[in-house]
Amino acid sequence: MQPSSARDGGETGSGPLSGLRILEFVGIGPGPFAAMLLADMGADVLRIDRPGGGDAYSKNVVGRGRPTLHVDLKDASQVAQVLALVERADALIEGFRPGVMERLGLGPDIVLKRNPRLVYGRMTGWGQTGPLSRTAGHDINYISLSGALAAIGPADRPVPPLNLVGDYGGGALYLVAGILAGIVSARQTGLGQVVDCAICDGAASLMAMFSDLSSQGRWTSRRAANLLDGGAPFYRTFECSDGKHLSVGALEPKFYDLLCERMGFARSELPDREDARNWDRLHALLEQRFKLKTRDEWCAILGGIDTCVTPVLTLEEAAAHPHMAARQTFVEVDDVVQPAPAPRFSRTPSSIRRIAGGVLTVDTALTRWA
Repeated sequence: MQPSSARDGGETGSGPLSGLRILEFVGIGPGPFAAMLLADMGADVLRIDRPGGGDAYSKNVVGRGRPTLHVDLKDASQVAQVLALVERADALIEGFRPGVMERLGLGPDIVLKRNPRLVYGRMTGWGQTGPLSRTAGHDINYISLSGALAAIGPADRPVPPLNLVGDYGGGALYLVAGILAGIVSARQTGLGQVVDCAICDGAASLMAMFSDLSSQGRWTSRRAANLLDGGAPFYRTFECSDGKHLSVGALEPKFYDLLCERMGFARSELPDREDARNWDRLHALLEQRFKLKTRDEWCAILGGIDTCVTPVLTLEEAAAHPHMAARQTFVEVDDVVQPAPAPRFSRTPSSIRRIAGGVLTVDTALTRWA
């Protein structure tokens, strides 16, 4: 089953954020992803990039739904044109190191005088203040300092979970939430503000539940020794006879009992799962059984019922899975298969607009936002 083609949302968008105007100063990672989400939901986002610039990480998918303005921000006359756009914007996104926008004459003090209602979103790894605020870093560094990375991976070493926890979870999603909250406040009070969105802060916030479990003595700092980190034999992945994997999430006893029954285990064969001292033995028994069949054979036995078992799919496989295809979770735009907008809205649906890669002049942009 093939992914569906995207509906063309036109150039102005029809989502719940239709009518919002947002300037995005092009960076890499979380800033462009946040801008993509806002554009998918209908905001009119204009990307400000240097002449000859371009972000290789957000070319075909993350850069979708918004045109680019090439501006030399070292040219005072072009900065003045950008400030004219700022006066008409609801929000601004920038992801430079602290002090860069100030040196360009586009810092919050100047910009908020020109547009007091503006929400000024600042996306960085370390934040605008603190001893590390002006040093370089990447996702792996931010989540390691937040306590998240130490909890992820096998017992022998931490493993970076792509850049999902830092850049996108702790960064982009918190930036979107902060910008939208700021816009709500600005509409109520008439005053905008600066949103200091630091990936290290967001990643630490994402660890709230684990801080809670730790305070209750229900979480240890040892990796692969806890309920949700692969330590529990009923919440982990297993390799099948064809080398492919299944994910098992049978946390509740009733789901676990059904899983064991469908796998052909008698209750007397299995040790008590509630005693963590039995986990190594239970791991071994389940591993041996899963190795007897292919991934797809197990899916035929365990899928579609409350065993909480699903195949571990590649991106290509995910797009073709019947459930994902039925929901049109992946779409095809200009021959590129990509995730569809999320979440879904019943009255004001999001859409992918076919203007990624388009270029505007500042004069055209000012006319657009007249």
